[in-house]
Amino acid sequence: METTTEIAFQIILFAGNGKSNVMEAIQEAKKGDFAEADRLVEEAGEELGKAHSYQTQLLQKEANGEESLINVMLIHSQDHLMTAMTVRDLAIEIIEIYRNK
Repeated sequence: METTTEIAFQIILFAGNGKSNVMEAIQEAKKGDFAEADRLVEEAGEELGKAHSYQTQLLQKEANGEESLINVMLIHSQDHLMTAMTVRDLAIEIIEIYRNK
């Protein structure tokens, strides 16, 4: 069984991958390569889904009455995930602006 800190590191990893993908997708949209931008957004969604899956593990443990260690690493991981999800949502809008230019 993974510790809370190990799960936090997984959340950070996958959220970071997702955020990097959407930032790259914006750059591809700037160049007019919308197929690649769309592919990167899709890949970002998969990475963020993995991060969310780890987050769900923690939520399920807590819902089952298991106490979770709340440490700075876990809080940091949640910041990463929420920021990455927000960046993805904004990137989708930015890509659409470039696409409709």
